[in-house]
Amino acid sequence: MSLTPKPQDIKYELHTLPVDAKAVTDGDTITVHVVMADHPGSFCVPQEVHRAVAGRAEALMAKNYQRADELQKIILDAGFRQLTSSTGGQVLVKKYRVRLRGIDAPESSMPYGREAKEELMMLVQGKRLRISVHGNDRYGRLVGDVDCNGVFVQEHMLKKGLAWHYIAYDQRQELARVSNALSSASYSTPDSSSLLDEEIFFKHCINTSS
Repeated sequence: MSLTPKPQDIKYELHTLPVDAKAVTDGDTITVHVVMADHPGSFCVPQEVHRAVAGRAEALMAKNYQRADELQKIILDAGFRQLTSSTGGQVLVKKYRVRLRGIDAPESSMPYGREAKEELMMLVQGKRLRISVHGNDRYGRLVGDVDCNGVFVQEHMLKKGLAWHYIAYDQRQELARVSNALSSASYSTPDSSSLLDEEIFFKHCINTSS
């Protein structure tokens, strides 16, 4: 439940709260929540959020629910939220959108897009994830490797034939080997419904580059 600096190109680790099924956008993007108290860089929480949290606690104690709602909006608009802990207290959490590093899955409107989303959802729903963050993409999402109870999520999606190795941005040999093995299998079983074909991949590249 912390952010721990890592060597090499890993910036830090995120340990998340259990993932909600609705947090899975598609086969390569997940929304997660992290408890800020477990973040060693807690100074990243804006001062106005700290003030809103303290003020909201006072408003609730005074039963000034209108003021509490106003302060709650400030917290939510900043990308944070408060949840009730197991001890009954309030904890501040932050929402992050995470792009799975090194793979690309079809959009929901494309062939196998729904299957990719459902597979990822079944894997991570209700689980706490460990995310090794490498950076951010142009959409502001975190880009990272995701571990789900010892399962390397990107490798799992590749092995299921529901994602491609994003070789233009990721040269890891372990992912390339999985992807190459699936490519070979697709030629020997051309009508296999579990493998994405080159035509779908080509159309996906056009859509994502525009």
